[in-house]
Amino acid sequence: MNSAQIEIQLIASVVAIACAIPGTFLVLRKMAMISDAISHSILPGIVLGFFITHNLNSPLLILLAALTGIITVVLVEYIQKTGLVKEDTAIGLVFPALFSIGVIMIAKNANDVHLDVDAVLLGELAFAPFDRLLINGTDFGPKSLWIIGTILLITVTLLIAFFKELKVSTFDKGLAASLGFSPAIIHYGLMSVASVTTVGAFDAVGAILVVALMIAPAATAYLLTTDLKKMLLLAIIFGVFGAISGYWFAHWLDASISGSITTMLGLLFLTVYLFAPNKGLISVMYREKQQRIEVSLLTFLLHLKNHSEESERHVNHLNEHINWQKVRSKVVLELALKNNMIHIDNEIVSLTEKGNKFTTQAIDYIITNEDAQIEHMKDDFFLFRG
Repeated sequence: MNSAQIEIQLIASVVAIACAIPGTFLVLRKMAMISDAISHSILPGIVLGFFITHNLNSPLLILLAALTGIITVVLVEYIQKTGLVKEDTAIGLVFPALFSIGVIMIAKNANDVHLDVDAVLLGELAFAPFDRLLINGTDFGPKSLWIIGTILLITVTLLIAFFKELKVSTFDKGLAASLGFSPAIIHYGLMSVASVTTVGAFDAVGAILVVALMIAPAATAYLLTTDLKKMLLLAIIFGVFGAISGYWFAHWLDASISGSITTMLGLLFLTVYLFAPNKGLISVMYREKQQRIEVSLLTFLLHLKNHSEESERHVNHLNEHINWQKVRSKVVLELALKNNMIHIDNEIVSLTEKGNKFTTQAIDYIITNEDAQIEHMKDDFFLFRG
């Protein structure tokens, strides 16, 4: 592994960490799409900064792009607050308009400059090590690494300094206001960090990968934990994993590094989406299946409770009286036996003492509808594991 390969992976990893931090709060605030809006709408700020300085490396480009990102958020929220359209519609109105302005400005005034839409949107990590930071002839490494590294340092400093405010304003704006700090200031501060991070990563990775690194790791972490600190840590780990594995995936395929990193992030999210212990699709489907079984068992037991005549409780006729198929009736019958809710005598099904006590409490719950009561019942009776 040569120095260029190490530098590419290092740049990608630092960008991933820098994006994961604001991305976590964007996901929690249900503002994931705003990152896509910012990543496109800051184009006019970049172009305007170049027109003023005639230097693609000027810090003014980052400042004006960040300002454009904040303007995007302000416009989206202003349109949304009118009540005429929802947030996703407002985003769909604002960022294409601003992005189009940037495209027009490039087409009319910057055709002879290395400032094109493809470079901004796609980026190319493979070229990042060739743009060096030279001071008095001394090579200090890739320029993009210093830029995004500085942004990351500022982001981490702000995170540590305002973690409590960010946490409270994210989950409860009313509580944040009552504690004496403005949720609006925190909100626009977060949007500023997201804008600056997006611009800082443009030159190295492009807007598409910035959006992927900002949202995918955070969304993946969100499926695994409800603890904010753990979510931040997991988002960083997933981002770095996607960056490094994506690089080697691209190396193996001889394909786009940015595209490969985005693909690995997508595969990682898909894996967690399917297999996460609590929020994964398979886990959710299993719980829903268990709940359907529990409801069926409860229905069966209440049927026995409400019918004393033997014809209603005969093993071979239960499915007729409850309108179930034979397979379902057999499964529920076996489950009730396993949990000692019933006993069978001469093919006549009767409730056991445990089953009778459970159905009595179930009827009481149906009448009172007290959640505390059903939780108590689950602890005492719901041993249904199939």
